[in-house]
This record gives sequence, structure tokens and C-alpha cells, in this order.
Amino acid sequence: MFLAACGQSAAPSASSSPSPSPSTPTAHISIKPGGGSESAKPQKGITVQVRGGTLVTVSVKTSGDAVKGTLNSSATSWHSPWALNTDTRYTVKVTALDAAGRTVTKTGRFRTLKPATTFSAQIFQGQGLTYGVGMPVILQFSKPITDKKAVEQSLHLWASKRVVGAWYWDGSSTLYFRPRAYWPQHTKVRFVGHLDGVEGAPGVYGDHTLKQDFDIGQSLIAVASASAHHVRIYKDRRLWATWPISTGRPGKDTPNGTYLTIEKQNPAHMVGPDYDIQVPWSVRFTWSGNYMHDASWSVGVQGYANVSHGCVNLSPEHAQTYYELAVPGDPVTVSGSPVAGKWDDGWTVWFLSWSELLHGSALHKAVKVSPKGSTFVAPSSLPQSKAKAPVGKPKIGNAQAS
Repeated sequence: MFLAACGQSAAPSASSSPSPSPSTPTAHISIKPGGGSESAKPQKGITVQVRGGTLVTVSVKTSGDAVKGTLNSSATSWHSPWALNTDTRYTVKVTALDAAGRTVTKTGRFRTLKPATTFSAQIFQGQGLTYGVGMPVILQFSKPITDKKAVEQSLHLWASKRVVGAWYWDGSSTLYFRPRAYWPQHTKVRFVGHLDGVEGAPGVYGDHTLKQDFDIGQSLIAVASASAHHVRIYKDRRLWATWPISTGRPGKDTPNGTYLTIEKQNPAHMVGPDYDIQVPWSVRFTWSGNYMHDASWSVGVQGYANVSHGCVNLSPEHAQTYYELAVPGDPVTVSGSPVAGKWDDGWTVWFLSWSELLHGSALHKAVKVSPKGSTFVAPSSLPQSKAKAPVGKPKIGNAQAS
């Protein structure tokens, strides 16, 4: 890496003093880790410093992930931002200049430790796939994470349109990134988890770098009223259709809340105490079995009464239309029900207010995401959100009973 390319000046000019200069350069370089260590801690990264001079180049050779770093304003310190790969050799070559313009070069070599125990992470999003405007980034860890701050700090996002959000821990093995308001439609998103070398729990290290690219597609939002017996469909952030529905009958009430579509099946095999049927055009939004689906048998009462086992009944025509538009992560809000929604019965991160979302972050910081990447910021530094329900965000307290 040539530090001059980062905006630093080249070698300072030699002293104009007429007194003779010493023959030995006066700049002293330190490289940590170094000294041939065979068990360096990867989470600390690489730090290079110079005393009595300025840094000119820092290059890192490794068979692992490429290492980049940041130079301070005085060109006296350089540090890599992410954890290093575990069980990997590194060679760090540094060049500096002293005040008289003389060159000093130093090389440091080390190997990071080989952990006895590792954790891995999976991301729900599929490479290149498209999701709805409510979709969180979902990470699942193979072992419980206790140093949640270290894990959050290792995660990086890029988005083609600016977004503000936060990380939220659901227990010790599941982590979400949710925007403060719905994603802008047609946003390209890139995620990189620099988890290799992160100590997620005492003696338990990440063993890989996780990468994924995905898209946020068209805005498609369903707002179903169990009391008014209709669902409003907002497409491209505008009211597009209002359809009659029938939701759960008393005792089988469809629970309130802003959910997200999970999957769709045509048909879905539904089994209950008094039914075992194949249901066409079915879009699921809770794990417990609530769907938006074709219910040809209830068309006569749709718009007037609630007769279902908990699903949102639609006419065959409307169910097919919604099915063909829906992708995972499209918001589905149910309101007007006497029953409250249950946390984790589906992707329920939109039950949370912005303050509740921030409280679930180990860092308690917001994340600003742009085409240049992501940065952690104090929530108090953010302007007020202009997003409005229902197309920009759901109402606060949406999962409460009516």
C-alpha cells in the first residue's frame, strides 16, 4: 500500500541546516504483532507506528483475506480495521522517512493463533435474490455469542440508496439488521461480515468471512383490518387496491402486528382439527400458520364477517394477484384484532419501535449505510425520520391488542 495515494505528502525535504547529518536514520518503526509470533491474537489486527519520522508505505502479504489499513493525519500510525484470519501467516513490510529524508525499512512476520473452538455464521439472504422493503438482514450463529460488541463491530453494509438502521440481538445466536423505516424500493445491498478472527466468546473465534449481495425490490405492503374486513394493498408506495377479506373467527383471531411474508406455496397443505386441505395461492407470514390465501369457500362473507381459522381469506382472483407479486420480506400488518401478536412468531422485528431496536444493539448505536459503506453513529446525531405509516413504516405498537 502506498500511503501517498491516501493523500499523504511524499518524503519531507531534507534539512537545509549546514551542520552534518548523522549517518544512521533516526526514524524507529514498530510493528505489532511481529517478532515471529506463532500465536498472535487476530482480533487486535495490525498496528504500525513510527517515532522520529513519517510512514511512506505499509504492505501486508498473506494467503488470507487482503489487509487494508488507515493512516492517521500525521502519518505516524497505521492500523487495520478488521480482525485478522485465524491460523494464518502474515508478512508486514514498512518504509518510513526520518526528518532528514533518509529511508528506513522494517519487516515483521507472525502467525495468528489456531483456535481450539470456532463459530460460524449464516445469512438468510440468498446471493442475488430479491426481498421486500421490510426484510431485515438475518444472521444465525452456530454458537452463543457473548462479546456481542465485537461481532457488531465486524459487520459492514453497503446500499445503493442511503439507509439508517441498527443491529438487534434476538438472544445470543440470532442478529438482525433492521432499517429505522422501510428500505427504499429497488435498493442494492451488500453485506460483509469480517468474522474470521473475532472472539465471539472466550476462546471461541470466527473462522470465515461472510459475504452476500441481494436486492430490495418493489414496495408491496398489505394492511389488513380484522374489524373493517378489508385489506389495503400499497404498491410502489401508493394505495393500489382494497379487497374484502375474512380473518380469524372469535377464538381463532388473527393476531395484530406488522409481519413479513416468509414463503409462498401453490398449493399449501394445511392441516387442523377439522380440516386437511390443499390451499392455492398461499403466502405465509407467521411460523404458527397464518397465511394470506385463496378461500373460495368464504367469498360470500368476505368483507362482512370473520370466519377463518386465523388466516386472511381472499377471493381466488385477489389471492392469485397478491401471490404473484409477493417476495419474502413484504410487510403484512394486521389490525383491529382483540389478540396481540407474539414475538418471534414470524419475522417480527417491525413490532419494535426505533428506541426498542436501538436498545437491542450491544453498541446502542445507529448504523448509517450508503454506497460508500456503513458507519456507527450516535442516535442523537440523526435527524428526525420523515417516514410515515403505512408506506414508510408501520405504526408504533402495531402488535398490541385492539
